[in-house]
Formats: sequence, C-alpha cells, structure tokens
Amino acid sequence: MPRVEDDRSPHGASSGRSVKPTRFIDSVNCAIEGVLYAARTQKHMRRHFMAAMVLLLVMLFLHVTPLEFTLLTLSICFVLFAELLNTAVETVVDMVTTDYHPQAKIAKDVAAGSVLVAAFSAAVMGYLLLSKYILPVYRKGLNMIGMPGEMGAVVALLMVVVAVVILKAASGRGTPLEGGLPSGHAAVAFSIATIVSLNTQDPITSILAISLAVMVSHSRLLLNIHTLREVMLGAVTGTAITVAVLLLFRYFG
Repeated sequence: MPRVEDDRSPHGASSGRSVKPTRFIDSVNCAIEGVLYAARTQKHMRRHFMAAMVLLLVMLFLHVTPLEFTLLTLSICFVLFAELLNTAVETVVDMVTTDYHPQAKIAKDVAAGSVLVAAFSAAVMGYLLLSKYILPVYRKGLNMIGMPGEMGAVVALLMVVVAVVILKAASGRGTPLEGGLPSGHAAVAFSIATIVSLNTQDPITSILAISLAVMVSHSRLLLNIHTLREVMLGAVTGTAITVAVLLLFRYFG
C-alpha cells in the first residue's frame, strides 16, 4: 500500500487526503496501474497494443535498420501516449459530470483528436519506412496471380453478386440492396478493388482501391445497416470469389 500525504490548510484543517505517492517505486506502480486500467477498460487501447505487437513482429521479420526501428518505436509510443491522455481526459470529464454538456463534448473530442493525429502520423511514418520492404513483396504477389482479362473481370464481379444474393436468401435476413448477411456493398467493393489491384499490378493503386473499399464498407457500419460481422464476411466473400474466378480463367481460360 503506497504511503500518502495528508494535505492540510494553513489553519491546520484537513483538506482531504492526497493520493500522491511518496516513494519512487510507488510512483512506478501507480503509472503501471494507469496503463493497465486503460488497457482493461478501453478497447481502442487494446487494439493499439495489438497493432504494436504486430508491427514489432513485422520489423523483426523484415530486419529493419536500428534507425528505422527507433523511429517506428517512437511512433508506437506516441500513439499509446495519446490514448493514455485521452483516457485520462475522459475520466476527469466523467468525474465532473455524466450529463451532456457542450464543453465536456469539446474536451472529449479534442482528446480523441490527439489520438487520431498520433495514429495518422504513425501510419505515415510506417509507410515511409516499411514500404521499401513490403511493396516489392506485394507486387510479386500480384504478379503471381496475373492480370485478369476483361471477360474474367466481368464474370468474377457477376459471380460475387450471385453469391451475395444466394447467401442473403439462405440467411433469410435483409434485402438484396440493404441489410442481411453478407454485406453486398462490401463484397462488390472488395471485388472491384481486387480486380483493380490485379489489373494494374501497382501496389500504390491497389492500396488506394482497397482504401476506397474499406470506406464503402465502413459507411454501412456508420448507417447501422450492417454489423461488423456482415461487413467482414462481405469483404472476404468478394475478395475470395474474385481471386478464385480469375485464377480459373488464367489456368483454364
């Protein structure tokens, strides 16, 4: 149990107990407890930690230089630091009031904005440092599948639409254009992104096309039309069927 100080006013009246630790080891324990609390209660913090673990493994696998490792580690720490501050601000605001207040909303929005800025800067840093390792491998993967012909692309897209209709009919949920399992918009968006990626065989173009597909899928979540499971299944369905059809056209067409 860390020792605490009893703050008193100049007149000797107690003004409440201070939770400020008096020993260095107690300060470290409090800091660790803060990190654990954020990881336990904030799903975004847990996702940041998972992303950090994946990135560290990727850096180990790619044999990055010490300078690149240092810069990427600083970017990771910056994101985690921003998320910790965001959690602290939200906790203090909720301690003051749990009712809606414009100033409370501003405080939370600004704190969340700091996390967004940190994450964006980390993404840019990661791209600049890791692209020279990852993009050539990605290009080779696209070349292995090959460029789809016009007929193959059309058939693949039609097959995705048919598969979505069949799956929605089997699940008995939603309509062909709204709701249901899987998300038709996500399936078609990722099918088109796959076709564009294989047709151009350019990693940058592929990343941009996939980003647009992600944005289309995310819009279905924002509109509460689909669940995350339905969107993920749609993305997997669209990508898998498109790749399978294009491979069949390549080897048997």
